[in-house]
Amino acid sequence: MIPANGKNSKVAENYKVKGYVVKEAYGFIWLWYGNGKENLPEIPFFDDLRDGFAYGQLSENWNVHYSRAIENQLDVVHLPFVHASTIGRGGKCLVNGPVVKWNGTLMTFYVKNRIDDGSKPEKPDEIKEYEKLFSLQMQMPNLWQNRVAKKVRIMAAFAPVDEENTMIYMRFYHSFLKFPGLCWLMNRLGNVADRTILHQDRRVVLTQLPKKSEVNCGENLIQGDRPIIEYRRMRQKLKDAVQEAKHTD
Repeated sequence: MIPANGKNSKVAENYKVKGYVVKEAYGFIWLWYGNGKENLPEIPFFDDLRDGFAYGQLSENWNVHYSRAIENQLDVVHLPFVHASTIGRGGKCLVNGPVVKWNGTLMTFYVKNRIDDGSKPEKPDEIKEYEKLFSLQMQMPNLWQNRVAKKVRIMAAFAPVDEENTMIYMRFYHSFLKFPGLCWLMNRLGNVADRTILHQDRRVVLTQLPKKSEVNCGENLIQGDRPIIEYRRMRQKLKDAVQEAKHTD
């Protein structure tokens, strides 16, 4: 109803707005923008972060397509160069693997970087007992987790604003402190560290071309870029599935 036109007047189609289903979970507002359905899919989130962790969060807008912001977190090659003063200390620039494993739309990639001693990097199938290595995860379509330790995680959500802007929500998760005051202090310290590292990345990501990544976008990738390659393929697969579903509806 448009009050100014009277309660008995009809509302033309061009005045009607479409409603969307939203739900609050894990500290985010989730929106289902597909066609209406009774049984919506489960909200994608990391199983080990669903409970038991406290976290602090920071957020900021980057003037990049969300795919580039995500790929930055999948890049295991850049650490000793972009983060030489922080998490990349030690000069471990030789990238073995990485080993990439999928479980549905959850990608886990195992990292074994080391100092260059003149030998060739190991191929993924040459790495033994890779499950014991340091690992990170990508939950499609836009969640990333750094499994720093059993009780410490860093998680990021990349929310597209438009084709040229992405809102990044970075969280420092921990489960080793129980007192509220200490948790607050740890969250603040974690956010300071996360912001420092994030801004080291931002200087590079904002200059990348093309602005939007695709499976084939004229880049020369190497073995160490395997998580990025796998992400692009899965992203394209999911996009193709959406288009196919639209044609069959």
